Amino acid sequence: MIPVQEPTDAVAQPTLRAKRLGLHTQHQAVVIMRTDCHVCRSEGLAARSQVLVSTGNREVQATLFQIEGGELIGLDEIALSETAWTILGVADGEAVKVTHAPAIESLASVRRRIYGNRLDASAFAAIVNDVVAGRYTDVHLAAFLTASAALPLDEEETADLTGAMVEVGDRMRWDAPIVVDKHCIGGLPGNRTTPIVVAIVASHGLIMPKTSSRAITSPAGTADTMETLAPVDLDIATLRRVVEAEGGCIAWGGAVHLSPADDIFLRVERELDVDTEGQLIASVLSKKISAGSTHVVIDIPVGATAKVRSEEVASHLAERIGAVAARFGLTATCLQTDGSQPVGRGIGPALEAFDVLAVLQNASGAPDDLRRRAATLAGAALEIGGKARRGEGTRLALETLAEGRAWAKFEAICEAQGGMRTPPTASNVHPVVAPHAGRIVHIDNRKLARLAKLAGAPEAKAAGVRMNVRLGHEIDKGQPMLHVHAETRGELAYALEYASRADDIVKVEP
Repeated sequence: MIPVQEPTDAVAQPTLRAKRLGLHTQHQAVVIMRTDCHVCRSEGLAARSQVLVSTGNREVQATLFQIEGGELIGLDEIALSETAWTILGVADGEAVKVTHAPAIESLASVRRRIYGNRLDASAFAAIVNDVVAGRYTDVHLAAFLTASAALPLDEEETADLTGAMVEVGDRMRWDAPIVVDKHCIGGLPGNRTTPIVVAIVASHGLIMPKTSSRAITSPAGTADTMETLAPVDLDIATLRRVVEAEGGCIAWGGAVHLSPADDIFLRVERELDVDTEGQLIASVLSKKISAGSTHVVIDIPVGATAKVRSEEVASHLAERIGAVAARFGLTATCLQTDGSQPVGRGIGPALEAFDVLAVLQNASGAPDDLRRRAATLAGAALEIGGKARRGEGTRLALETLAEGRAWAKFEAICEAQGGMRTPPTASNVHPVVAPHAGRIVHIDNRKLARLAKLAGAPEAKAAGVRMNVRLGHEIDKGQPMLHVHAETRGELAYALEYASRADDIVKVEP
């Protein structure tokens, strides 16, 4: 046997000193090392290698980038992105160990799916566990999501993915026989019914722990809009306290550990601009199951430029949602609604928040379509919860709004979540006018959403579009059809340039 000496200080070790670089990489763990670093040489590390950085009992898998010499980092240093720094919880100069990342066995299942093979529950469980553990890069995530779109998930796979997403996170349970929830499939700008529905339902004593997502492909998600009115970054303890006090909440799902894989998938889906049926169902239902809901009302807008284009597709989606939900003891009630044009007037976080406030406060000129749509969804929940007889839920919901009960409950929920805020307003507003007199015959939801995003939404909370017309309205030449709101002149100019090219965003027929 050849004796092996213990390493001495003179022998290079695979450790480096951590350095905070202040590099923001949008949730990706990234590290930077010098090409002539002894760890890179001894470990054979090259740019875009996956490395495991560890200290004590904490570790992070990260993508490596390299630089040639320079003064940015020393030979014995490793620079960490903000995401990697937060996960590791290290201090400047603290020693960290750097090695090759271990092989990710679940990627074999992703490759099988790419080549057209179905996956079982154990394969989905392994994939989701690795995703939540931070072992998947955005390339791996995109490959999995694309493979799940090219060959759509069947019902069994959708249920298995849903179960895997539930099991990897926390689950809440409530001391109530009925816990209601709601969700909108999306694709309809301005459809911000959730804050109104929660306020109505909770004011009647039902439990509604609503967690919502940020925008995926839209100019605003419920969490983006609600954040302009009250804090939404609630941890589970705070969420439970708010619900126990007020019966409901409107919180960002990413702040709690309920189906944590969902927000990771949503982030990459946003980059890819995809939202496939199987992923959509698993995303929606995993959050509802994890939140402890027993019943959920699903809003499915149907329209030529909505996410769901026909009643046949909507019926199929409703059937699939109901079947998968039933496997987990969750009852889903799906309602097909009008998706031919935007809801309310505002498109964008703050602009939609002003519509919500107008409806809740019974303001003169509040958008009636938003009021009635929210009342329909809330009415279904009131009927499910035994607070209204069948067919009378919508009437009770409208009465609750008119009497001010919903507004009082919404104020109480906002205060419990950390205090009510005033939504911001944009400093740059410009009209898009009718090219000629006529009648509004078509409004393109997708192009409107694109216009609002070009104006800065949802990142710029005050940005977006405010509608002045609806289908069937008569309009004069030069009369504003909509106003673009932007926080900077550059974003306003960019959005208006798009509007000038996409002249059929709002179609006027002479």
